[in-house]
Amino acid sequence: MGTVKAVFTSEIKGIQKSEAACVELRPDWGIVHDAHAGKWHRQVSLLGYEQVERFKALGADVVNGSFGENIIVEGFDLKTLPVGTRLRLGDSLLELSQIGKQCHAHCAVYHKMGDCIMPREGVFCKVLEGGTVKAGDVVSIEAAERLDRRGRRV
Repeated sequence: MGTVKAVFTSEIKGIQKSEAACVELRPDWGIVHDAHAGKWHRQVSLLGYEQVERFKALGADVVNGSFGENIIVEGFDLKTLPVGTRLRLGDSLLELSQIGKQCHAHCAVYHKMGDCIMPREGVFCKVLEGGTVKAGDVVSIEAAERLDRRGRRV
């Protein structure tokens, strides 16, 4: 099991996100009032707390939210989880849809440090079940629903 360390949103893409007391997740949409919400596979971004702290230990002058992440989670090496993994955060359910991302235009962190962890450490999810997520919420892995070739539950 893991723990939500912090949650973030921004209504504008490409900037550092601001920490929030809690965020509201909507199914097949993402975080309410976040620039990355929408009907696509990268509705919510997550980073591992341990990876952020390791980057800070290398001398990175970054704060939580600097990488554009929505949620920081402690207790999992997120990038090692397979696509399709389901994560229960509080009363919401996410499905891991992408590991890492290509960085076309390097972010402010990259320009300052010469590196950024989001492209290799960040993961992206779709929202299956909505709810409210806040720091301190428990994070657990749930078994994915198994379907046969016709889309029926097995």
